[in-house]
Amino acid sequence: MKRLVILFFIAITSLSNSQQMYMEIGKTSSGFDYRNSLGAELENIQSKPNMYLKMGYRDVIDNNETLFFSLGANYNGYGAIGSDRTLDNFFEWDVTYVGFQAGLDYRLFRLRDFSFYLKGSASAEFLIQGNQTINNQVFNLVGEEEFNNHIFFVRGGLMMTYPISRNTLITANYSLGKTVLLDKGNATDQEELRLTAHQFGFGIIISLPNCNCPF
Repeated sequence: MKRLVILFFIAITSLSNSQQMYMEIGKTSSGFDYRNSLGAELENIQSKPNMYLKMGYRDVIDNNETLFFSLGANYNGYGAIGSDRTLDNFFEWDVTYVGFQAGLDYRLFRLRDFSFYLKGSASAEFLIQGNQTINNQVFNLVGEEEFNNHIFFVRGGLMMTYPISRNTLITANYSLGKTVLLDKGNATDQEELRLTAHQFGFGIIISLPNCNCPF
């Protein structure tokens, strides 16, 4: 957790000349698409709730003031449980990543004081904590060659904003993303593991004194 705080502090202070600062926190519902070494899928994998946190900066980049660019750091927890009836195995994953994210927000329309945005982002994330449980055995995933200790995530979603003061917006956010955790066709055990994540959260956007930002 100490390393995470340091990472966020460096990212935020290095972007102190930006137009807007944002923070978002919420829940992640993740799904693991798993194939075992025999190529069989697990049909009864269930999500485990986790949390996420995002912080960074945001700036308008078009003359019509409808397109915004964002850059920041994120903290994501993912997890799932499942079983394989064929092999009579129980599986559980619990992993935590930190990373850097770049995104675009496009304002679709306004309704009175509410603004509605279409969001897209890409992030590179690095494993800082992770365990895989198979039956009664627990395996530490950090540093394991068979498990990707860094992932690339692409997300899309929606955001709604509402001003609560002259320089502050509150936000409601939803996003859906997907990536690959384990290399396809792993040479050791032929496992495949893909991750999807639904994220629901609330946040705040603060315009800095030098910002001429459209609300």
